[in-house]
Amino acid sequence: MPYLALVSVIWAFSFGLIGSRLQGIDSNFVAAARLGLAGLCLLPFLRLRLIPKGSHGKLLLCGAVQFGLMYVCYIQAFQHLPSHLVALFSISTPLYVVLIHDLRRHTLHLRYVLVALLSVLGAAIIKAQPGSAESIWTGFALMQVAGLSFAFGQVYYRDWKRAHPGVADRQVFALLFAGGFAVAALASIFFTDFTSIDLSGPQLATLLYLGLIASGLGFFLWNKGAALSRPGTLAAFNNAVVPLAMISSLFIFGERADIESNAWIRLLLGGTCIFAAVLVAEKAPKEEQRLAPE
Repeated sequence: MPYLALVSVIWAFSFGLIGSRLQGIDSNFVAAARLGLAGLCLLPFLRLRLIPKGSHGKLLLCGAVQFGLMYVCYIQAFQHLPSHLVALFSISTPLYVVLIHDLRRHTLHLRYVLVALLSVLGAAIIKAQPGSAESIWTGFALMQVAGLSFAFGQVYYRDWKRAHPGVADRQVFALLFAGGFAVAALASIFFTDFTSIDLSGPQLATLLYLGLIASGLGFFLWNKGAALSRPGTLAAFNNAVVPLAMISSLFIFGERADIESNAWIRLLLGGTCIFAAVLVAEKAPKEEQRLAPE
């Protein structure tokens, strides 16, 4: 759980940095650059000979789905949705974490479904904004693919790591980033106007931080934490970043000085729901804690 909590804080700061420092930079280029930097960060630790036979392709595919496909769909959703709806439609991710975990085991633990629902409720309370009458189905579909991709990667890596406890996370993670980078780079090749890319000093520093720390260290610690966590806890932490990101945006980056008074109530109620979901997940009976091969 400490790994997931630390990454939630790191990612909370990332929201403000992206919104204030990288405006106008092609999003596909940013995604590819972040994953490329993240892969380079962990490349020195890669030990291909220690990875079990048959796992190289699986790890590449895991990264391609969890990081590459997720980023591409998430970014494209902004072309069809206002940002508050992109945020709102991301709250289904913890549900996918629980359901994918159980479907892979041909079972269904209602406790973890309830934990995921409680976490989704908390994020919805915080993120919810007045509705929009515009067509949202394309954006909604993209966000569900993004959520499914991120959830699948977390659960798949968790299962793989528990099946291969002798292999350290740092020895394989560059492969996941390589798979993600391949997908994001392909999208950037097709859609980025590279002649328009002109990074200032602060923007380059921000991109380096996001690639090496938020993506590199962040995704590494997140999947490491996922391998050590129960499915319910993992599902809850998928939305725990929401109140932290809101606090960061308000008090550090000053994005909304005119925030409406009921936002504070949403923050308190939503944060309470998410915190309660984590506690409920951590109190799971021992027979539900051993859900994957050790």
